[in-house]
Amino acid sequence: MQLEIEQKFAIADPVAVVERVVQLGGQELSPVEQRDTYYNHPSRDFRTTDEALRIRRTNENTVVTYKGPKLDTQVKTRPEIEIPLAQAESWPPLLEILGFREVATVSKRRRRFALAREGFDIEVAVDEVTNVGNYAEVEIVADETQVSDARQVVQTLASELQLQDVEPRSYLSMLLAKQVD
Repeated sequence: MQLEIEQKFAIADPVAVVERVVQLGGQELSPVEQRDTYYNHPSRDFRTTDEALRIRRTNENTVVTYKGPKLDTQVKTRPEIEIPLAQAESWPPLLEILGFREVATVSKRRRRFALAREGFDIEVAVDEVTNVGNYAEVEIVADETQVSDARQVVQTLASELQLQDVEPRSYLSMLLAKQVD
């Protein structure tokens, strides 16, 4: 099973982070605008079970993603299944008919960079999240046998990028917290 291994950091100066990523050899990928609509299960509360189900729309495609409970909270490690969606416009009504309810939509502009370290393909993202703020994410997707090494690579690269303000919450959690305030 593939696991998402990532750390997220609040950042004050996205331009400085981008400059550091490029200095370390990051190759910029196409920027993307993402709209992530999250759903809650009809018979269990994903906030309680630490799971997530979302439909992500970009200019190019739409995918459904399931994220399982976190296995580690320092370097967020969790199962992730992502499936491309055909006929994307049909999925929200289908989920609602099945009893899922829409929770919220997180919108962000993402600059993405690819790096390779110690045998891992790493993506560094610099995000401007609507109504939430600016963040950087360092992420590796790896199998279960590589988790320990991947965590170390994520933490080392984050340190080299001078990322310090770890944010353990998801963008959805932060957005919902701001809506309550």
